[in-house]
Amino acid sequence: MVTALVTATSSLVSRHAPRLSRHLVTSTAVAASALTPEPSPPRRARQVDHSKTLIRTAIILNRSPIITRAPTSFERAFFNYQERIRRAFHNPFPYDFYFKPGSILESKFTLEERERERRIFYRGFGADSKYAPKSKLTPEELEKFGTEDGTVMSRKHASDRKGDAKSLDRKGQRNLYLLLSQGEGSEATWRFPEGDLGEEEFLHEAAKRNMYAECGTNVDTWIVSPRPIGHYDVPSSTPPAGQKRGPKTVVFFLKAHIMSGQVHPTNATDFAWLTKEEIGERLQTDKQYWDGVKDMLSDF
Repeated sequence: MVTALVTATSSLVSRHAPRLSRHLVTSTAVAASALTPEPSPPRRARQVDHSKTLIRTAIILNRSPIITRAPTSFERAFFNYQERIRRAFHNPFPYDFYFKPGSILESKFTLEERERERRIFYRGFGADSKYAPKSKLTPEELEKFGTEDGTVMSRKHASDRKGDAKSLDRKGQRNLYLLLSQGEGSEATWRFPEGDLGEEEFLHEAAKRNMYAECGTNVDTWIVSPRPIGHYDVPSSTPPAGQKRGPKTVVFFLKAHIMSGQVHPTNATDFAWLTKEEIGERLQTDKQYWDGVKDMLSDF
């Protein structure tokens, strides 16, 4: 294409004035140079210095709540209000259809319904009114046939009363997290289970391996995702004068749930299943670590 353009220009130059010929030759050279692509400079491979960053993995082992959360005073008031509306507008219960008149089951249901009405409203309303069917048996006589046990079980486990922080049954309404301790007394350092990252090893694989190495194999766990939920940059200490700063350490945290079993630490001196507030109390001596992990924990 460039050769044909030069030939056509030469024939055109021979038929025009010298000044015009010089202009056309210059324009043709510029056009030819624009059509010829210039070789791009070779790309240099990006070099990453892995010696400047040390990667570690940690596991946030969670025990989910095992009982429902106790309702607040506002929630209890709302539920009682809805129950009053439902009972005030419901159709009368057909006693004759479900119970034989004068039977023990009818008397039992009448007494139980009367207690429910008194609990929701007040005495003399609904099943407790003078127009409601009366029980022909006394409560003492009905005890011979058995009654429903309406005793409310305590929401506190024995481990809560004993203060046993190693029990998985404590704080049934809250999320608990496993913390391991190194050292004893005031010198104890609390951390989540963590370890190094091996060669050509994924983060979740390293986290699982380190968890079993730290907590033992008598525990059944489930890692939620191979992706970490957060990271923590370990602050490096200032090196002495004339020495280089050591490699930067980054800890990636992965979320896991305990399904069954119990941990048996191999390297740690102690362990505990703690709520978020209790973890904050144990990490009072290391504010930076607490600030780095507190947003990864549930408030409930």
